[in-house]
Amino acid sequence: MIGNIRVNLWAGFAGFIFTFLFCLRNNLWLTSLNRAAVAFVLWFALAFLIRWVFTLAVKPADGFIQENEHPGEAAKGQLGNRLDMTTPDEDKELMSLIKPEAEQAQEEKGFVPLDPPKLVSTKDPEELAKAVRHLTEK
Repeated sequence: MIGNIRVNLWAGFAGFIFTFLFCLRNNLWLTSLNRAAVAFVLWFALAFLIRWVFTLAVKPADGFIQENEHPGEAAKGQLGNRLDMTTPDEDKELMSLIKPEAEQAQEEKGFVPLDPPKLVSTKDPEELAKAVRHLTEK
């Protein structure tokens, strides 16, 4: 029990020191001491609250285990205390979604390079030069 309170006291002491040092630069030492005392209480309570939440999260639930169960079955009763999830094997379905059948058929044919359309201007070069001159004048 003393070891448990010691952690809370260290957290409160750390809050006291930090608050006192940061408040001392801008306030009188008595004001800084008062604020540090309040910080000690708040950090102590915060450490207590965090440790209590962690204890509840980690502690196994006693209601799932029955007295007449075998040791191997007792572990089954504790499933769900923490996150116990398994997903079914769906590798083939996922691969079929990732690679459609058309791409798979194209892979079998071999490599075909991409042939993008070429951007070609159909305007007269004199007209384009005139447009550029007009834009550079402004």
